Amino acid sequence: MIEYNPRGYVCQRTESPIVVDGVMDEQAWVSAKWTEEFVDIEGALKPLPYLKTRARMLWDSTYFYISAFMVDPDLWGTLTERDAVIYHDNDFEVFIDPNGDSHEYYELEVNALGTEWDLLLVRPYRDGAPAVNAWDIQGLKTAVSLDGSINDPTDRDAGWAIEIAIPWTVLSQCAHRQTPPGDGDTWWINFSRVHWELDVVDGSYVKRVDSATGRNLPEYNWVWSPQGLIAMHYPEMWGLVQFSTDSAGTEPAEFTPPDDLQIRNALWQLYYAQREHEMAHGSFCSDYEDLVLPPIEVDGFSWPPSLHASRRAFIAESVSADSTQSLTINQEGRMRSFTRKPEGK
Repeated sequence: MIEYNPRGYVCQRTESPIVVDGVMDEQAWVSAKWTEEFVDIEGALKPLPYLKTRARMLWDSTYFYISAFMVDPDLWGTLTERDAVIYHDNDFEVFIDPNGDSHEYYELEVNALGTEWDLLLVRPYRDGAPAVNAWDIQGLKTAVSLDGSINDPTDRDAGWAIEIAIPWTVLSQCAHRQTPPGDGDTWWINFSRVHWELDVVDGSYVKRVDSATGRNLPEYNWVWSPQGLIAMHYPEMWGLVQFSTDSAGTEPAEFTPPDDLQIRNALWQLYYAQREHEMAHGSFCSDYEDLVLPPIEVDGFSWPPSLHASRRAFIAESVSADSTQSLTINQEGRMRSFTRKPEGK
């Protein structure tokens, strides 16, 4: 529903240790660049958020660091049990897909009380995911700091900050690529802030109710890189984080989109069209011309792709102009990139 234009961020290295205490007063944090302000999850289809959210990132040989600050005049939280469904409170969420295949990605949610929920997605829910709720980020560090008083409606608060350190040893488990990342490596990452409207009843915060239905008003979903629909589990729409070995505080290199970003989006359009075809006709399509697709122009890769399909499966492949790289996508929405051997080798 929106133009494909993921946000990009250059994540620099910290040369000095980071103490995860929610304060973020180390020089590396002071020097780190903020992301753009978060937008509605549906992007330009909805108004800009009325509360400001920004994030920063750093890395070293041990951890991937994330910090964020969320303006909030009413600090509130109820959930204290680890692995509770944290988005039932106001929260901050992290989504990480190291290699952009939309499978085997990580999710972390934390509320203003510091309660954590971490899980591993084998594939997106739309593709029949099991979410591995029992999975834990061993060695995870999180800390929350509050600029105000939580669960006290008698005052007005400034907001809350969060600091996160995720070990590379955990991220390497499903990365299928080098960890820690190399200079210039790009990972698919997004952040979400869930925010509920609140009222004060008998001196306590409660979620605001729709007077017509008696149900809670829907939450706001504010994100770094817009999704185009109210669903975070479309990894192909996440932002792009490019890792740099330059130290935080030096002038950051300009973000450079991956060479295959355009063909990736084209293959996703084909995947969506195949899903529509399967729902309408009971099988996937082996003829590209029979798919309902928007006009697609691709530079540097073959298009249309080669396409092989059966009733219950398909695979499409596009090859780079120099025949050194190919990308494939299948009926499960798994995007894979391969390095091809030169002909005759």
